[in-house]
Amino acid sequence: MIIQIYAFTDPKTAVAAVEMGVDHIGFVAGKYNEVPAELSFEEARAIVAALPGKATAVALTMSRDVEEIIRMVAAVQPHIVHISSDLELVPVETMRELRRRLDGKVRLMKAIPVEDESSIAIAREFAEVSDLLLLDTKRTGFPGVGATGFTHDWSVSRRIVESVNIPVIMAGGLTPENVGAAMREIKPWAVDSNTSTNVPGSNVDKDLGRIKAFIDAIRAAEREQA
Repeated sequence: MIIQIYAFTDPKTAVAAVEMGVDHIGFVAGKYNEVPAELSFEEARAIVAALPGKATAVALTMSRDVEEIIRMVAAVQPHIVHISSDLELVPVETMRELRRRLDGKVRLMKAIPVEDESSIAIAREFAEVSDLLLLDTKRTGFPGVGATGFTHDWSVSRRIVESVNIPVIMAGGLTPENVGAAMREIKPWAVDSNTSTNVPGSNVDKDLGRIKAFIDAIRAAEREQA
């Protein structure tokens, strides 16, 4: 099971997490004053530069502008670009244009809000213009998908996994206590944690002890499900 963790803000903590077993190192590239843990392109690039050969760098962007996202990719050089904006702000047509312009330089991952059965058709549509999907929880009033700390309807997530032909990352309120059940029920390609692996009371600092607990729970579930 691939393990993805958000949102790192410094190379030292990111490298420590990789050494513990994290596969995807997530960070927020670009300062838009919209989400916690935002980094400048230079700060994000420093994390990527610390990782070659060790892990996959995943840059979350809140930008809706194709040209700006392309500039971010050139400056930060991530392996995956995570498009987290609401569906109507970065629709399928924009994803298609972005994919054409990037021309395989990086993989594109679109965050899909899992709300009800209508999310299945939406996921299928975006799967045609994405390399990966991330299934997450939407919070009213928040300018993007995710970072809520809450789960969503796993039965819908399972149907999305079964309906698309690209890798699916499961996110949304996953913790050491429930990640094993999510793996069993949804059967995703990867699992993601943000809020449950933060230092208590912080929206920015990662807790290596909590990251280890998350990894340990995943490995235990893998052994049980083998």
